Order: sequence, then C-alpha cells, then structure tokens
Amino acid sequence: MSAESLPPIFLDRVLERPERFRELVERHAPYFPVQRYFESGAEYRASSGSGPMIIAPNFRGDWAYDEPLVDGAELFLDHAGFARAAAELFGTALVQPQIVYTNLTWQLPFDQGGGHTDVPAFRGVDRTRYPIWLLGLMGQSRLFVEKRIRIATAVAWFYRGKDGGFTYWPDGPDRAPCVHEGDIFNTACVGDNDRMFHRVRPVGPRRDGLLAGMTLDTRLEHRGGDSWIIADGSESRAELPYDALRISVSWKAQVFRDERERQMVDERVADIAIDQVFERFYADLAARDLPFQRPLDPLRDPELVETLAHAYRREPTVFDEPAPKQDR
Repeated sequence: MSAESLPPIFLDRVLERPERFRELVERHAPYFPVQRYFESGAEYRASSGSGPMIIAPNFRGDWAYDEPLVDGAELFLDHAGFARAAAELFGTALVQPQIVYTNLTWQLPFDQGGGHTDVPAFRGVDRTRYPIWLLGLMGQSRLFVEKRIRIATAVAWFYRGKDGGFTYWPDGPDRAPCVHEGDIFNTACVGDNDRMFHRVRPVGPRRDGLLAGMTLDTRLEHRGGDSWIIADGSESRAELPYDALRISVSWKAQVFRDERERQMVDERVADIAIDQVFERFYADLAARDLPFQRPLDPLRDPELVETLAHAYRREPTVFDEPAPKQDR
C-alpha cells in the first residue's frame, strides 16, 4: 500500500430503506452542471487536466455543509456507518461530519478523466473561501502537508446499471487500479479520496448531439413520477427515466488525531494565510528553475493557474484494470 493514501473500506448496505434516497433526490431538484464550480477554462483544466471545458450531463446538488442545507440531509450527514468506517480508516474516534452532496450523471460513455483526487482542506484555506483548483494543487504539490486537514470521504451509489462503476488507485497512481462495478446499488466506499486517485467509469451509450450546446444554466428537472428532463430555458434537450441516472452521494468528514488537534483547527491556530500559500509556491517554482510571473491577483490569473497546474498536477500513469468485480 502506498504511503500516499489509505486502503478504502466498502460497505454492503448504506440505507435500510433506500427508497428514502429517491424521495430526497426528487424533492430537491433541479440540479445544475458540476462545471459551475469553475470560473474559467484554466481553473477547469487545473482540476481535470483536460482541454476546453465541456458542459456534460453531470449534475450536482449540495445538501449539507457543517449543517443541513436541504430538508432530509441528516439521513447522510449523521450516517453512523460512514462515521464508523471513517474512524476505522484513520484510526481515531474523532470524526466530524461536514459535507453531503449528490451527483447525477447520464450518458457519459467515456472515462471521466485520467483520474483525480478530491478537494482537500488546509488550516486557513478551504473551499468556503478559496477556489477548488487552488486547493487541489496545494494537495498534489505536497508543499502543505503540515497544514492539511484529514478528510474521510464516503461515496454511496443508488444506481442499478451494470456500467458507471468506480475505478480507484489504492496503491498509488503509478500502480494498477481496482474496479468497483456491477451490483453497486446501496453500497459505499469510504476512503482517503483527497489522496487516493479515482474516477467514474463510463455511463450509458453515446447519444449524438446531446453534449453540444449545453450551458452552465442547463438543468436536470424532475417532472413527476419516473420522468426527468434535461432542459435549457423552456427547451427540453432530453427525456429520461429515473433508472437511467447514475446517482451517487458523497459524504465528507474531518478526522482528528485527538481533541487538541480538533481544537486547534476550530480556533484557527497555526492557520496559513493565502499570501503565504503563494509565496511557498513561488519559492518552489524558483528552486526548480520554472519560469513564472507574480500577478497582481494570483487567485484569478489564468497564466499563473496554468503554470501551477503544469508544475504540480498529477494523474495516474497506469490504467490496466482488472475485470470488474465486487470489492466487498
């Protein structure tokens, strides 16, 4: 096992009554493209590694951050099984649930990038104040290890299709990945996803023309019963049944070694300031003889974003997957 991440733990049964999840999904529609998290193509590439930003039928809903944002989010935010697995994974009982969001995907017949890590958090620098491209590169650069807040992530699936599984690299990005696919409905993976590379496997057959022209305002709407549509304004681009959606829920919790560490994080002891973050980047770039410019606004300068992504962004190098199997 690579020292970079911890081996994930799989849960066979997430909800005693999984139909409760469908009620939540329908109640809190509509959903919007995940690309809304990026302000520019440079930020998108810094996180995804791909070319131009494509708006694809991959939608998200935010359900909790420190507290429920929608009615019923407690079903996952307070999930005892996730908390137990997180405690086992990190070897501590101090697990503080924080985030819940859901992803709904349709018709993405290609691998979702070369593999990615999730958005980390650092003392003084997290997603509530700073863009996710910066947090991702801070994590992958390994320049801020002593400031990282450990986060456990549970991903639960509520999808009965035979595709759309989960590829993950438990032994590091330079070793062969594993696959969790097949009967994944109502199962979950609890992992160190800020350090363990992973990606969504292809979902559904290709449908020509669907991706072209989608925008950040495209939305996934529930029209009652089993009926869903992908819409732009008053135009319906596609109609689909609930079972065609690959739906997952992500749960995240901060994990602490002891009460003293939790108190230091809560009271912002030893936080790093944003100017210190960039100074550390600049010093490392200079030490490596990599050319760069100091912009007036480093958080929003596309050229600096591209420079940092080129220097620090990592991807898996081995993609030989075993046949899909149940890892439970």
